[in-house]
Amino acid sequence: MKTLVCGCILFCLFLLPTAERDDATKACLEQKYNSNSCHKVFCAPWQRCVDGRCICKLPYQCPRNSTLRVCTEGKRTFQNYCQLKSAECSNPIYRFSSEPPCTETFEMSLVASKKDSAGILKVKVPTLQKSLFLCSKGWSLREANVACRQLAFTKGADASAEQTFSLPAAEQQSSDCLSVTCRGLETTLAECHLQESTESGDQRAGVVCYTASRQCNKDEFSCVNGKCIPSFRSCDGENDCGDLSDELCCTSCNNSFHCKSDTCIPLKYKCNKEVDCISVDDEANCNDTKTEIEPKTRSENENSEEQYNARSKDMDEERKLLRHLIPTLNCGIAPQKHARQKRIIGGEKAYKNQFPWQVAIKDGSSLNCGGIYIGGCWVLTAAHCVRPNKPERYRIIIELLDRLSYDNDIDSFPVKTVKVHELYNPNTYENDIALLEVINIYKKPECMQVDNNLVAACVPWSPFQFTTGDTCTVSGWGRQEGFAKVFHLKYGHVNLMNNCSEVYKDRFLDKMECAGTYDGSIDACKGDSGGPLVCVDVNNVAYAWGIVSWGENCGVAGFPGVYTKVAHYYEWISRQVGRTLIAKHNI
Repeated sequence: MKTLVCGCILFCLFLLPTAERDDATKACLEQKYNSNSCHKVFCAPWQRCVDGRCICKLPYQCPRNSTLRVCTEGKRTFQNYCQLKSAECSNPIYRFSSEPPCTETFEMSLVASKKDSAGILKVKVPTLQKSLFLCSKGWSLREANVACRQLAFTKGADASAEQTFSLPAAEQQSSDCLSVTCRGLETTLAECHLQESTESGDQRAGVVCYTASRQCNKDEFSCVNGKCIPSFRSCDGENDCGDLSDELCCTSCNNSFHCKSDTCIPLKYKCNKEVDCISVDDEANCNDTKTEIEPKTRSENENSEEQYNARSKDMDEERKLLRHLIPTLNCGIAPQKHARQKRIIGGEKAYKNQFPWQVAIKDGSSLNCGGIYIGGCWVLTAAHCVRPNKPERYRIIIELLDRLSYDNDIDSFPVKTVKVHELYNPNTYENDIALLEVINIYKKPECMQVDNNLVAACVPWSPFQFTTGDTCTVSGWGRQEGFAKVFHLKYGHVNLMNNCSEVYKDRFLDKMECAGTYDGSIDACKGDSGGPLVCVDVNNVAYAWGIVSWGENCGVAGFPGVYTKVAHYYEWISRQVGRTLIAKHNI
């Protein structure tokens, strides 16, 4: 079997030249990512990620926990906001209007308008006895997009037009208005934060909705929804397009936070206790180490009428609460360390349970490959390590630290099924990925996790969760320099690299990842084929980012190791093992 052949590379290969950055941006834009692209954004609680798209759940798939009962414009009651939004996905008549009682509905109209696509806005909130204009202070294209969407203009507001207007003379004596704050993806202003306020002057919020149908000019950004916005409005953290497409392919950001996944989010989302970046880096280096908001439950707030009346309560708080109530998969968290770990790149001996997802694959009497435990009865490995028609020849050994010194904790499982990717090419190592299903010898739901310290590594669903320059860890029993045998499990820290096509010419293909170290004098790669390249996010959650596949000249600068990039195979894996086994979010 092929041992790990990974080396190191000079620092310059980590830096993307301008032309290459432009090519990457162009390739990204060609994918037409938008607010429903779960490779770039988290799906809403009423959605789930399938084939890179956020698709709507059925209402019964929402959390059963009762949060806030809500009313539709048709005065129908739903148990919670998630159920209403799930129903709205299939029929827009279920658009949110207010909280119970459902005797009145949220109303919005254009005033002093000569056409149905532009004018000043007036709103009637069910809890108020009067209609009010909307304050101009704080009103932005984000809110205007929502208002236009509510008026059935699906492309939102015109980014090149002013979205505030002068009050009619007959209305200028009143200073009362409603201030509005939206996240930008709502379908009605009723879902936004509405607060009674006062404002001097005669300016009030309004809309000029986008009605054009044309090709964008050279100085404009072409939104996925067909809308054109000024180029300077892209990559500024604001959802100017209305579908987020102007913020999802950005190598840098203007006055906003740049996620490593090349998306831009508003600066106020940084360290707000809610993860907004797929790469989780918006919650890194925050004073408060918690990264997931924990809103109070409905019962804890039931005595606070102001908190839940429609004048001060926005549905974004409900979205956050619902997101908190949805369970997440428990994976990728290693047990606490039992020994000191030297922070040295490459070649260190692992201590017990340091890599609890690492398994060894025994082929007859030989141990030539590693594997990655991903949950249940399933192990991920390289296709070139196994044969699909010979499951009886393999055993999975767990918690193995030293191949020459088995202890009483060592357990092994016979293999029931070998599933090699149907498009695996042994000549090019394309699609070098396979799954092994073991026999459930204990006949318990935990399968391989009975009375041991085995922990599943998380399976990444997006190829943007980790990026060039991130430091990850490869582990295994591969051979050392001079091809000397290794008996103790070792590990090395390597850096993800942007592209190995220059090193390996036509042999480095789209679904491959390469990784190495800065200094070729240190061999950071001691793992066997099929073993894990694990990357850890800001929450110390470990993801099986790569499977050791191939390479040349182990330990030589300029020849990084090549791995199968697991994120590209998320759907394939889920079809084999079941989505609930590997779905980290929205299960």
